[in-house]
Amino acid sequence: MEDKSESSATSFTSVLKLSQMGVARVPKRYILPPLQRPNLGLCVNPTIVSPVIDLSSFHRPIHRPQIMDELRLACKELGFFQVINHGIPLSVMSDALDTATEFFDLPHEEKLSLASANIHEPVRYGTSLNHAKDRVHFWRDFIKHYSYPLSTWIDKWPSNPQSYKAKMGNYVQAVHALHKMLMKVVFESLGLSPNYLQEEIDDGSQVMAVNCYPTCPEPDQVLGMPPHSDYGYLTIILQNQQGLEIMSHDKKWYHILVNKGALVIQMGDQIEIISNGRYKSPIHRAGVNSETSRISIASLHSLALKRKVGPAPELVDDQHPLSYKEGSFSDFLDFVSNKDIMEGRYIDSLKKNP
Repeated sequence: MEDKSESSATSFTSVLKLSQMGVARVPKRYILPPLQRPNLGLCVNPTIVSPVIDLSSFHRPIHRPQIMDELRLACKELGFFQVINHGIPLSVMSDALDTATEFFDLPHEEKLSLASANIHEPVRYGTSLNHAKDRVHFWRDFIKHYSYPLSTWIDKWPSNPQSYKAKMGNYVQAVHALHKMLMKVVFESLGLSPNYLQEEIDDGSQVMAVNCYPTCPEPDQVLGMPPHSDYGYLTIILQNQQGLEIMSHDKKWYHILVNKGALVIQMGDQIEIISNGRYKSPIHRAGVNSETSRISIASLHSLALKRKVGPAPELVDDQHPLSYKEGSFSDFLDFVSNKDIMEGRYIDSLKKNP
């Protein structure tokens, strides 16, 4: 029987610690039921060619219509794309990955001072998704922290490593500026004003989910993150290794290749709602492997915690009837606090015609 301290808010065995101990077998609590294991449903040729959009082309009138068409198709068919020439220097991205690695390399006991099972905590170190409640645990350690406005939250971030606040802060500011530009383009591609919801976006939320997926002795038995979609309107992902997987329309899983200098842009549930279903929030998961650890930094952007969002009135008509009820980030947090993530998505509870 598992020791109670394993599921307490401030005492748990991280998967990084298990990996460093060189365990030969995955502990039972991490092993997925057979039908949920990662190799099932993985297509024969498991790499999808994701659209790579050169953002510098948006400033060239002759190329803009073609790029807008590519973005619109990617959002409609896949729910994600990658961007290059996005304006964030490679050095800023590398520094963020480096300082994240240094954080996870700290002694476990030092990181535990930031541990909590309360998902509303503005800074939270943990393992799995919610180690206190998960029936099956996931092969991931993480630190999440609120990040916008930066001046409000940065003092609460880890003080060790000493470089963390400066290096992660530089990346946070750069990616926040990028997301504001991207939202203008996404709204324009939907036929809305580029400034649609501008005030709400200016007052919105940015949460950084900094993830470590250590090497795993039995990667075919576990997942780093289970299938899910992100509730916010946009997620920007920086990663140092392959591991992100997307589910296609035919329910097959595909690896997303890592392109040096590129960032993965995923639509979130709020965009699916605002677009009245024209754009989809992709179901995705994180795989692990036995050879290399993976670091990913997801910048999760949403409207303010209590701000309800529903379909844009301009996108509701006879051909596209109102398909979603309103929901908020706060409602989403309450939903995931009381429900196992494997049992269903919050956005499905908002669909008028599931």
